[in-house]
Amino acid sequence: MSFWESFWDLIWWFLWAFAFIAYLFALFAIIGDLFRDQKLNGWWKAVWIIFLIFVPFLTALVYLIARGNGMAERSARDAKAAQAATEAYIRQTAGAASPADEIAKAKALLDSGSINQQEYEALKAKALAHSA
Repeated sequence: MSFWESFWDLIWWFLWAFAFIAYLFALFAIIGDLFRDQKLNGWWKAVWIIFLIFVPFLTALVYLIARGNGMAERSARDAKAAQAATEAYIRQTAGAASPADEIAKAKALLDSGSINQQEYEALKAKALAHSA
């Protein structure tokens, strides 16, 4: 066997491996989408799974054609929800104080004598401006 024959065999093997891995990614995306879909009842989910087991390639193509738009919408909706949850967590963890908290802190500084009345009013106005 010459080098070029084994080289093309290797290329052919990599092509098939790539196609198989891409198919597995699509299959797992379809299964994830099936269980994420709230509108589809359990029996239809079971039917899709059974067909994915026994006629996998054809079923995956039919699923992507028939339900591809909904799949993209559900994925986008979940991504937005995850982004919103992340932003809320960051805001909470960063300790962003509410205007009432900032005014209470400024009042405590005023009462302790650390700041004067003018500085208190400036801090209060700043806190109220951030809330609007």
